[in-house]
Amino acid sequence: MSNISDKTIINLNKLQICCSKFPLLPSYVDMSERTILVWFRNDLRIHDNEILLEAVRKADKVLPVYCFDPYYFQKNASDSSKTGSVRAKFLLQSVADLRKNLRSSQSELIIRIGNPAEVLPQLALEYGVNEVYHHREVAHEETEISEQVETALWKIKLNLKHFIGHTLYHKEDLPFPIKDIPDSFSIFKKKTERESAVRPVLDTPDIINTPSITDAGELPTLAQLGLEEPVDDARSRTRFVGGETNGLLRLEQYFAEVTEVNSGKSGRSASKLSPWLSLGCLSMRQVYWAAKSHHSDALVLELLWRDYFRFMFKKHGTQYFSAGDSSTQNDVPCDQLFEKWKNGNTGVPVVDASMHKLNATGYISNFSRQTVASYLVNELEIDWRRGAAYFEEKLIDYSPASNWGNWAYVAGIGRNARDDRYFNSGKNLNELDIKGDFITRWLPSTPSNQSPLAQAV
Repeated sequence: MSNISDKTIINLNKLQICCSKFPLLPSYVDMSERTILVWFRNDLRIHDNEILLEAVRKADKVLPVYCFDPYYFQKNASDSSKTGSVRAKFLLQSVADLRKNLRSSQSELIIRIGNPAEVLPQLALEYGVNEVYHHREVAHEETEISEQVETALWKIKLNLKHFIGHTLYHKEDLPFPIKDIPDSFSIFKKKTERESAVRPVLDTPDIINTPSITDAGELPTLAQLGLEEPVDDARSRTRFVGGETNGLLRLEQYFAEVTEVNSGKSGRSASKLSPWLSLGCLSMRQVYWAAKSHHSDALVLELLWRDYFRFMFKKHGTQYFSAGDSSTQNDVPCDQLFEKWKNGNTGVPVVDASMHKLNATGYISNFSRQTVASYLVNELEIDWRRGAAYFEEKLIDYSPASNWGNWAYVAGIGRNARDDRYFNSGKNLNELDIKGDFITRWLPSTPSNQSPLAQAV
């Protein structure tokens, strides 16, 4: 009489099906070693990167992976790309620099094009991964992708471990739970600075042991992502080059410029660090402590605003994407007005010059952003979400929380619209004093003096 129970036979059958679905591990995978897959997303650096440092400490081998998700390069209903060519080029440069820096630590970055929920489980099986690390996101698209990956990994009995590494203040150190975070920025700032502390910068691993990799993958081209090479505009005075290396260099340059400002040798200096902060090429904490050491209150304020919008997303969820009135009160068709706004043909010099610069370079100052956003929302009375979506495509420093949060802020969504407003949207835009040659440099030589409503009909 057989000693094998029916339950054992069922389990053996399940094992046979599993083995037929997932082939045996390659001979180079040592099952006695613990391997952690580090999924890079918007944290493209090796300094002050908790998931990388923790993986080095907890595992024998670390498998760094970056996945170009086709979702972010798809076309929308108007045939525009979700990610524009300027930001995509900056992203490619950043991923290439991450690979270079990992190689300097005796590691390698695996690059793939595809759905992370399919790519990551395949790599996990191929390399005998024991766990996957990643930084938690807050915007609904990013969190949905994380959930899909988590579900796919769970099917092969692997855990996706979440870390918090995109904010200046760790949520556990805040003086209030997420649900009770003040909607007023001034209250958030005052209470956080008084009762919380920014954690110190983490160590950078010297050596990152990586499994023997048979196919690291090639960095895709813009053409492979469905985009054209952007044209460098001769009018631009700033060249943004992606990657941790250039981000750290820009940080040094900024403090040199601040020193000149303080000594009276030049005008006010903007940090222009946002492109590197948005992709995590720079650590928020490292920038903060550098700002503190140089007594740069303006830069600290910039970081606090980024934290505020990110925590607002965590608190309110999809409200920033769904709130507001999509109707327009103008008799002129909304689409015509919107086209004139995005192409810089409104007849308002500061608005048009700002939009021409945005379209050409992917970057405009915070003042310009507030100006064009306020004009679209308050003067043209067009749904603020259309402007936010256009910025998503064009901005080189696009970040969901900062972009959609700022637009919602201008539109007066989700909070007291009069409280803490750092841009006076009611001021006559034609009376704004723009110093320097900004308008003459970025506005076409024969701008129309007609009002936007007159041009649209």
